[in-house]
Amino acid sequence: MTDKHSMNYVLHAKSKQFYWEGDGQLSIKTFQNGRAHYKTSKGFFAVEEGRYLLLNEGEYTISIEEDEEVESFCIFFKRGLGEEIVSTLVEPTDRLLSDPYKESASIGFFEKTYPTSHTLASQLASLKESLAFLDRDSIGYEEQYHKIMRTLLLRHFDVRKEMDALHALRQSTREELYRRISTAHDYIRAFYDQPIRLDEIAQIACLSPNHLLRAYSQVYGKTPHQHISEYRIQKAKQLLAKLEFNMTDITFALGFSNPVSFSKMFKQHVGISPLQFRKKVILDKN
Repeated sequence: MTDKHSMNYVLHAKSKQFYWEGDGQLSIKTFQNGRAHYKTSKGFFAVEEGRYLLLNEGEYTISIEEDEEVESFCIFFKRGLGEEIVSTLVEPTDRLLSDPYKESASIGFFEKTYPTSHTLASQLASLKESLAFLDRDSIGYEEQYHKIMRTLLLRHFDVRKEMDALHALRQSTREELYRRISTAHDYIRAFYDQPIRLDEIAQIACLSPNHLLRAYSQVYGKTPHQHISEYRIQKAKQLLAKLEFNMTDITFALGFSNPVSFSKMFKQHVGISPLQFRKKVILDKN
């Protein structure tokens, strides 16, 4: 039997309800028409359309609970592919020529959700299209995984630049702090529609509340509360555009205890009430 860790492969499926737990290899997870929740030893992640989750090799759980079918397209990379490609990006040509099979140190990607760039979206679409006609052992099939991995590595280098902006003397300290702040951010993305507290986020990130607030603002230029409000407003606009949801439905779907609190928050950020926004959407459609 072939060891999956020695293969590049895709899992492509549709489901309304799904749960799985186990061990996986380095992979990226993408979804359309809904979102999926992941849990790892590092934290909690929600993956929706337009973003992808990057997971290192290890154990995780996934759950999908949606009213409509969610399409998943998850890419799994064979062990060592990232290290092989990163050497071609950072090593000088003469060294690559003299020792082409030299092993590189483990990369250790930052496990978090990322916005899907235009380049990556095009590469994923190309891979999805090729599944119907390319043989899994063909050069053309393997080339696509190399292109996708190269895109992921270039984004990884950008993340390391973001990490270096943190106020810490040692690189190892900056890296650990960045990982913890990323964990806090993804926790907010996963549970912004629930009444989460600052000390809860801080505990997930293994930081004191004050340290979390300072470092979070350094990385994202916003506070956790500002991000929660931003995500709630985005979701509120989506729900207000669907007439089957009334104000009470939307209030509870966003984690508010009553419609008055929701209405005040919405008007503060958007400038008009939720009902006025809904009327405007209806007029624009007509």
